[in-house]
Amino acid sequence: MPLTHRHLLQIEGLHPPEIDTMLDLAESYALLNRSGKTQRDLLRGRTLINLFFEDSTRTRTSFELAGKRLGADVINMSVSTSSVNKGETLLDTAATLNAMNCDLLVVRHGDSGAPALLARKVDAAVINAGDGMHEHPTQALLDALTIRRRRGRLEGLTVAICGDVLHSRVARSNIFLLSAMGSRVRVIGPPTLMPTEIERLGVEVFHDMREGLRDCDIVMMLRLQKERMTRGLIPSFREFFRFYGLDAEKLACAKPDALVMHPGPMNRGVEIASDVADDPVRSLIKEQVEMGVAVRMAVLDILARRSSRND
Repeated sequence: MPLTHRHLLQIEGLHPPEIDTMLDLAESYALLNRSGKTQRDLLRGRTLINLFFEDSTRTRTSFELAGKRLGADVINMSVSTSSVNKGETLLDTAATLNAMNCDLLVVRHGDSGAPALLARKVDAAVINAGDGMHEHPTQALLDALTIRRRRGRLEGLTVAICGDVLHSRVARSNIFLLSAMGSRVRVIGPPTLMPTEIERLGVEVFHDMREGLRDCDIVMMLRLQKERMTRGLIPSFREFFRFYGLDAEKLACAKPDALVMHPGPMNRGVEIASDVADDPVRSLIKEQVEMGVAVRMAVLDILARRSSRND
């Protein structure tokens, strides 16, 4: 089943066959990347603009690399030196981008819904690279691909998403995707970092780390988003690590072959211990970065093909 949407703004609402289509194509790009070959002609003549209103290293760089490997002309717009920083509105920015006739627009923004607003105002296919506390769809796709490559499936797995669930767009996208694909999803964290009524998303909620990790197949840690926090949400970083940071002792509560993930950047000693993060057998963190390029190549490929059919 091909992706029926012109843009990729969120995971919520996607059907399992659409998700499988993107993961299958990303798998082929992962193999291609490892072989050292490229598809330089696939997006030749197409323009990709990376428009990041928030700092990013992994996401922006992987979209840039994905576009270049497919042959696109890639432009990185620095918001700190652009007209946006001089007071230009998002709608004026949309009009400017539309006049540039770009084909693919990757947007990261601090406000939920900003990529969706741009998608209504520009002719380009828009990809949400993270908006506020809403969603981060390509992160969920690369996480799913990483799990599927190691475990062979998503259905039937128990996945624990741990830490700062309240502020995490990564958590929301993963909850939607993993639930749609038949995984059993748990969220673990202190009550102050847990969204109200999150049970409505079909997840199990735990406030005790060891209890929540029991018999889990995948342990997905989240970054503690200090920049979005108000005072009083956690007593201290040391206390947070004591109760909710992943170390070898807590990981032992999960299945013996449980795998560890983190979207990055990591706060070592706060969310995760270094020996767990760097474990060569159980940590998938480096593979997540690698799969990010493959997934973003697949998304650019699919949306560019849809754009071609609509021209």
